[in-house]
Amino acid sequence: MTAPAISTCLWFDDQAEHAARLYCSLFEDAEITEIFYKGGDPKAGAFTVSFTLMGQNYWGLNGGPHYALSPAVSITVHVDTQPEVDRLWTALLEGGTESRCGWLTDRFGVSWQIIPRALPRLLKSDKTGRVMQAMMGMVKLNIAQLEAAAKG
Repeated sequence: MTAPAISTCLWFDDQAEHAARLYCSLFEDAEITEIFYKGGDPKAGAFTVSFTLMGQNYWGLNGGPHYALSPAVSITVHVDTQPEVDRLWTALLEGGTESRCGWLTDRFGVSWQIIPRALPRLLKSDKTGRVMQAMMGMVKLNIAQLEAAAKG
């Protein structure tokens, strides 16, 4: 018997394949694993797209306009450097909207958090208040500014 598997389903109106291709282009360990086309015809467009991002399984469903994604669910990406923050932020923000504290919603409606790994470390320090205050004033997170806030 095969063990159960878990994946996150993202409901799109009709852009699941385009979204999956963008997301897979942004991460080294990412791939589209399967596409089911409507009626088995690639010209009819994708019905579902299975893909992995850094070992996480996703399933994009072109379910129509009945439901919309919201920031109540987001994909969090932890990165090491500011160039990684900047690269992902720029690519995912194109056609989307930025929010606060490292959150954005991409052009497909998927919400993302681009979080430098330094943030949790700095929030665990005795300077939590200053770091939190600095973070709350940011849109895209800036590692140097967070570290400066921790130093006072």
